[in-house]
Amino acid sequence: MKKVNIAEKLSLITDHWNPRVAGELNDQQIRLVKVKGEFPFHKHDHEDEMFLVIKGSLILDFKEEQVALEEGEFLIVPKGKLHRPVAKDEVELMMFVTAGNVNTGDLKNERTLEADSLERI
Repeated sequence: MKKVNIAEKLSLITDHWNPRVAGELNDQQIRLVKVKGEFPFHKHDHEDEMFLVIKGSLILDFKEEQVALEEGEFLIVPKGKLHRPVAKDEVELMMFVTAGNVNTGDLKNERTLEADSLERI
């Protein structure tokens, strides 16, 4: 067993929209990522995603509404729900996702990262 210091791990990340795996449990991954700007709308047909804001303010944009998350708040996006994370300024996130989760879900583009290619920190 080894404890994880979230702030220390996040300090190792210098780019945006490139999640790192910080831990795994029960076929789930804990991913840390820094984001800034808009991510494209996408959905995950077979898996939920949890977004926990560690630092900053994040908007989760849905077709019918927007949900603003502040530090210490989280939201679970249900499977099949079209969504887009938006960060005006840099945001530090912790995400809980299934181990096979592809960051862009049903959308394939230059930001697509397959789960098995993610760096572990």
